[in-house]
Amino acid sequence: MNGPEITGASRRPGRLRIGVVGAGRVGAVLAAALREAGHEVVAASGVSEDSVSRIETLLPGVPVLPPDEVVRGAELVMLTVPDDSIEEVARGLAKLGVWRAGQFAMHTSGRHGIDILVDCLPGGVIPLAIHPAMTFTGTSLDRARLTDAMFAVTAPPGMLPVAQALAVEMGGEPVCIEEWDRPAYHAALVHGANHVVTAVTQASALLARIGVEEPARVLGPLTHASVDGALRDAPGAVSSLTGPVVRGDAGTVAAHLQSLEKAPEMLHAYRAMARATADLALSGGRIGPAQYADLIATLGVE
Repeated sequence: MNGPEITGASRRPGRLRIGVVGAGRVGAVLAAALREAGHEVVAASGVSEDSVSRIETLLPGVPVLPPDEVVRGAELVMLTVPDDSIEEVARGLAKLGVWRAGQFAMHTSGRHGIDILVDCLPGGVIPLAIHPAMTFTGTSLDRARLTDAMFAVTAPPGMLPVAQALAVEMGGEPVCIEEWDRPAYHAALVHGANHVVTAVTQASALLARIGVEEPARVLGPLTHASVDGALRDAPGAVSSLTGPVVRGDAGTVAAHLQSLEKAPEMLHAYRAMARATADLALSGGRIGPAQYADLIATLGVE
């Protein structure tokens, strides 16, 4: 196999056999979107009950197989695992000898471009980085929200049209991000969207303490639609928090801090909000004490 054919003026990839390694909230939804676009999802891997249930619901009829068997049967492999696991998973599969020249290996991390894959894939495997700039519930509700969402795409020279076409087929609009700009891109999204959840939660809790019975009605006109979920949870809940802090992803936080060294005014705010987010995530049971300690050490705060 030599990769997908680019056909016609639309530069759409030909029909692909797709495998999903890590059917979390993102992977299952994106695979379902590609399936609707005419591609064939041949297998998916999932360990938790939630992942298996998600496969059954969003990808009915798709067999649940071990990751190595998923890769063996696919032309496009979606590595939709946590950011800090992408390199390890890709390298582990390489040691099993299951990758083939001409395959696409696609991850959906915002922080990373394709460099995270080039050293752990055998020659001839084509890395793609395609990140949808939205939050996911892992349900069918996300399918409609993909429409017109922005997708950050990074790909090797000559393969960018393929990455762009896949983003379009998933319902989104591609925006090209250079490899070296991926951490800054992701930091901007986290600071502009994820941290709003922390601010809304704190503000809602304060309003509740002073006797306001409907904090959402007070805050709603002042906030962006992306925080509607946090407003529904108010006051004080942390279930709407998303992003690397509530995943305990200290590696991504460290990359953000480095990328923001030339923007000290944002760096200081980011560090403070990340600390506040970590406190909320710990008190709400979203992360454990060990993850919290790693995050605090990475942030360099007391």
